[in-house]
Amino acid sequence: MSRTPAPQPPPPGGILWTVAGDIRALLLLPAAFTMQVAHPVVAAGVDTYSVFRTDPWGRGERSLRSVQLWVYGGEAAAEEGRRVRRLHRDISGTDEDGRSYHALDPAYYTWIHATGFPVYRYGLAYVFRPLTGAEERQLYAEWLMVGRVLGIHDRDMPATVEEFWPYYRTMLAEEIRSTAVARELVATDVDLPAPTGGPLPVRLAVRAAWPVLSRAFLRFRAFVTVGLMPPDARAAIGLDWTPAQERRLRLLGRTVRTLVPLLPERLRYLPIAREARRTHRATRRAAPR
Repeated sequence: MSRTPAPQPPPPGGILWTVAGDIRALLLLPAAFTMQVAHPVVAAGVDTYSVFRTDPWGRGERSLRSVQLWVYGGEAAAEEGRRVRRLHRDISGTDEDGRSYHALDPAYYTWIHATGFPVYRYGLAYVFRPLTGAEERQLYAEWLMVGRVLGIHDRDMPATVEEFWPYYRTMLAEEIRSTAVARELVATDVDLPAPTGGPLPVRLAVRAAWPVLSRAFLRFRAFVTVGLMPPDARAAIGLDWTPAQERRLRLLGRTVRTLVPLLPERLRYLPIAREARRTHRATRRAAPR
């Protein structure tokens, strides 16, 4: 019996291979997550099942590892995609409109994945550089590959960039709103547990300074979440953004665009990405010429 080949992650040397493991990509993730939970069905599932309030740091670490495996995992990418689907298999309920949902319904599961593309496209212009038209198409093609890793059928995702934007605008107009969970993710006055990892002296120091550190972190999180979110999504969720904030965001962007490329790879790239890049280079050097 023949087996369906496992979906392949984006190729080495591509756009996602370059940017997804770079530490600057961490700045983009909160905007995508907030756009996801601006859908009332996704918000209901996260509100009921997620530990983002009680264990935000652990949840963030696990989510980040998963995202890295989708791009840099090689043969492990497909298994991680299957794990993500198993994790969502029993998530179901009713949203604030009384609508029954299941997390793997393509209408909702696809939106969760789809948010990454407009956030990357918009945010990269600040923290990396603007994409050309050809690069935008390449990024979307690679994002479709990630979708297949996650078990999203081609029929459930727009096939091209040109088809994506009408789908995206329809979602913003008809589904996306200011949900309670989305508002919580940009709030600066919520309780945020202190990180629990690291050596004991570090944990004690962080715990002692946490009342001050947490306020600063929440303000920064809100700033990059709203600022690096595409303006049309920002408007659909009802998030304010001022010219003064835009100037500060541009200054932040210039700073990270200047400084991060100067870092050695061991500091610039996250561990899974760094190891994948090292292995790929070693394989290429060992290949017969």
